[in-house]
Amino acid sequence: MRALSITALLLATPAFAEPSVEVMHFWTSGGEAAALGAVRDKVVAEGVAWTDAPVAGGGGDQAKTALQARIASGNPPAAMLMLGQTITDWAAEGMLGNVDALASAQGWDAALPQAVKDWTKIDGHYVSVPTNVHRTDMIWASKAAFDKIGAAYPTTWEELNALAPKFVEAGIIPLAHGGQAWQEAYMFEAVAAGVGGAEFYRKALIDLDDSTLRGPEMIAVLAQMAELRGMVDPNFPGRDWNLASSMVINGEAAMQIMGDWAKGEFTNAGKKPGDDYACIPVPKAKGDAFVYLVNSLSLFTQTDPDLIKGQEVLASAIMDASVQIAFNQAKGAIPARTDIDLSAMDVCAQATSTALAANDAGGTALPTFAGTHAANAAVVGAATDAITAFFNSDQTPEEAATALADAIAAAR
Repeated sequence: MRALSITALLLATPAFAEPSVEVMHFWTSGGEAAALGAVRDKVVAEGVAWTDAPVAGGGGDQAKTALQARIASGNPPAAMLMLGQTITDWAAEGMLGNVDALASAQGWDAALPQAVKDWTKIDGHYVSVPTNVHRTDMIWASKAAFDKIGAAYPTTWEELNALAPKFVEAGIIPLAHGGQAWQEAYMFEAVAAGVGGAEFYRKALIDLDDSTLRGPEMIAVLAQMAELRGMVDPNFPGRDWNLASSMVINGEAAMQIMGDWAKGEFTNAGKKPGDDYACIPVPKAKGDAFVYLVNSLSLFTQTDPDLIKGQEVLASAIMDASVQIAFNQAKGAIPARTDIDLSAMDVCAQATSTALAANDAGGTALPTFAGTHAANAAVVGAATDAITAFFNSDQTPEEAATALADAIAAAR
């Protein structure tokens, strides 16, 4: 009877709760998973249970759908990887909590540049915690491929275009590409900044000026996109971005145009900048420009003290200087904080950090369009449909410019 009584007592005793955090994200490639691991390890070391909720799909569209289903069921995650104006939209809905007290105690205002605060501190509240800044207008080039044809890395679009037949002759795919709509949107914005320049980018993709969207500079941007379309292999449709990166890593392809999250794949494969690959901005025909994206984890309002504590520990871990370094060494980006010694970062990251500071000071740092910083999700979605339709058809650049402008006008 005594044994039975003790068992009954144990069964009747509630388990002690513990601080916990569920993180929903679309960081599923090797480099991205390694980066997130740096945050997770710090959170777990602080005694917080971590629940990982990955959603496949590099652009985040599937994650948005999954998030909406969670919110509709009244069960939002504690933290969610979201981009740009998606964050401001959820904040406007009153769905996001904040870690203002923690941010004040840790001096985030002084540690973060305005470009980062624009996408994390909404209406005066830190509703999102920044992990990194990405540069999206980048070329990743195989040193072995360029050595094989005895060519230098391109500094102009004309040089880049002229390389394509030389690579083909050498049995190398000129451009690795994953044929997914979001990837074509990022390629488009890189070409827009490179061919059109910063002023054009602002007018077309931030101001959404109709005459600029239909004008000769946009036609020139789309004509360069058509040149790039001719450089990809026949098997590109549906390919994930990290598989395209692998084509450059193994020398099957010469180049990839992709944000610097691609560098995480090179790092994860044991490759070194300079020795194995080059990280260079796309050519700039009309002066310098830098297209940036801020990654952050947004915090949904919680009422359970253990979940609130979990969010606070997560936020503190993300902003830890050593975590920012470890995260971005794996992710391929640069830390969100500007008060961190970057000597442990590779030459690509150091160059990107220097370029961001110079472009920010010069007024040529441009928020990503594809990543919904420059425009809202409805506009970006409509534009992306038009861009990918052009890239995957025989539309002329003139026809595509009209279709793009019409799509954006309808979505505004």
